[in-house]
Amino acid sequence: MKKLLIIYVLVSPFVINAQSHYPGQHADKFTVPDQLKPAVYSFDLKDIKLLNSRFRDNMVREQQWLLRISTQSLLHSFYTNAGMYDANEGGYDEIKKYAGWESLDCELRGHSTGHILSGLALMYAATGDEVYKLKGDTIIAALAAVQQTLNQDGYLSAFPQEFINRNIRGEKVWAPWYTLHKILAGILDQYLYCSNRQALSVAKGFSAWAFKKLQLLTQQQRAVMLRNEFGGINETFYNLYAITGNRNDQWLGDFFYDNRMLDPLKNGIDNLKGTHANTYIPKLLGVMRDYEIENKAGQDTITKFFWQTVVDHHSFATGSNSDREHFFEPDAISQHLTGYTGESCNVYNMLKLTRHLYIHSGDVKYADYYEKALFNHILGQQDPATGMIAYFLPMLPGAHKVYSTPDSSFWCCVGTGFENHAKYGEGIYYHTNDALFINLFIPSTLNWEEKKFKLIQQTKFPENGNMSFTVDEAPVSPITINIRYPSWVKADVEISINGKSLKIKQPPGSYIAINRSWKKDDRIELRYPMQLHIVPANDNPSIAAIAYGPVILAGEMGTGSFSGREPYSDPTKHNDYITYNYTVPGNIDTTFTLDAKKIDNYIQPLQGRPLTFKIVNENIIVKPLYDVHHERYVVYWRLKK
Repeated sequence: MKKLLIIYVLVSPFVINAQSHYPGQHADKFTVPDQLKPAVYSFDLKDIKLLNSRFRDNMVREQQWLLRISTQSLLHSFYTNAGMYDANEGGYDEIKKYAGWESLDCELRGHSTGHILSGLALMYAATGDEVYKLKGDTIIAALAAVQQTLNQDGYLSAFPQEFINRNIRGEKVWAPWYTLHKILAGILDQYLYCSNRQALSVAKGFSAWAFKKLQLLTQQQRAVMLRNEFGGINETFYNLYAITGNRNDQWLGDFFYDNRMLDPLKNGIDNLKGTHANTYIPKLLGVMRDYEIENKAGQDTITKFFWQTVVDHHSFATGSNSDREHFFEPDAISQHLTGYTGESCNVYNMLKLTRHLYIHSGDVKYADYYEKALFNHILGQQDPATGMIAYFLPMLPGAHKVYSTPDSSFWCCVGTGFENHAKYGEGIYYHTNDALFINLFIPSTLNWEEKKFKLIQQTKFPENGNMSFTVDEAPVSPITINIRYPSWVKADVEISINGKSLKIKQPPGSYIAINRSWKKDDRIELRYPMQLHIVPANDNPSIAAIAYGPVILAGEMGTGSFSGREPYSDPTKHNDYITYNYTVPGNIDTTFTLDAKKIDNYIQPLQGRPLTFKIVNENIIVKPLYDVHHERYVVYWRLKK
């Protein structure tokens, strides 16, 4: 393989745009503007900088892993598929081959390249550091060469087209369109966040191939093909249509509308039971993008019903869902406390969907859920010791988190992990023309360049509910600062500006709105009292999780019968993640007496250890689930009165 050297002219990718859902994109990159007017707009990722916190620590570890990954190893399956290795140069044998879901015998090979392209683009947007852009440029140049060498009407993949043909014929194959979605999404992110025009050219070529191939299918062939998992490729084709204005791209988005799964939602039917959750959720992301672009009546009803159904009837206290990757019957949480609950990809996609719904409405309930799932699932799925990622968040009492390996796993949740920890900034702040909305309490700075307004958020949340917001640069005109007043706050709130107390009229589950002409160094100080409470299973009130404010606490259960760091028993076996044996010791007892109305008598804080408590009569230590690593734990307890 010959090395390619491509020089790019850097164009700033950080112009605020009308396409409100995608920080870091140019407004002028979109030919087709959204017809739906959002209630609030997001900021560009470059406008938010994380300060020291657990979130920033996760982000730094993710940066290190992104840069450690060998580009040659990542791309070897693409080159192999295109026959681009020169045996005389010995290049093929010299390159380390990645294992797990990127091995040459895995039918999902190539999906991680797409996720990594997205992760690199997001990191560049968030940090402005050229190293992420340059690595992305290198991968895009290589993929363009693969696409050209394949010479198959624009087809690009690490596997042959025969996988697609098998899918069309209804033969067994592991989700080829799912993999192609990840690749295409990563390529588009390189264009949208990094202004890489070669990426757009590659994406257009890929779309031309897809249109040529799929327009020939009968409705029966289409129905058979759509029964296989295809990720959110409908969303990506709609995004491409918004960029190009090419009606063929829109046709492709429409082509992947799954009537069988989505039409029942129009009639308020919960048809989730038994469906593969990470197959289902991304379908709604495509519906959302079509709705935003075309403003078609009724599509928001489908998505709102789906979201509410998942959150109210199919989710654990952590905001996560599914058992063995599948939705189960509604209101049956206590019957599914297994070692394979809470697939991380599902939460990634639910947060994306939540973000769309919040931008449409400005409804604080979406921000409340976003906080729950981000703090209780996403934050704790990265191993602080290694930076590796957990596939599941087990609810099985006595289970433990099991992490990926640097070069032998590459599960789907590893892929979404490359994105999760790069984009923490996108959920903290939103705005309208004359108002700021603060949704998440994460130490950070905001630069609202359009308004000449800078804000510093300082907090140790959720260690405590104290936070401050300092104006670092004051806007010329008055601005309303809206601070989320979470639903979990039960006691009186204290708030002051420059030391002067304010009276709060709003109830929990709303926003505290402060309108004034701001001056530099104005300081808002806020205290949200945090309390212990229980979160009962939705089918059995005697089985419950323990929470402190929004944070789910887990009981420490030691490290008996496991080393604490082993991967699933054989990561080269592509489905072995679903058969892992947790070998839970038989002496783990999850039953204790508790009066929920007097919970402070039963569970008490440990002095000198923030967010750490003791179940008094049981001598059990509980702490945030996101801080439990390399040890067994319990989330749901059997409570006696």
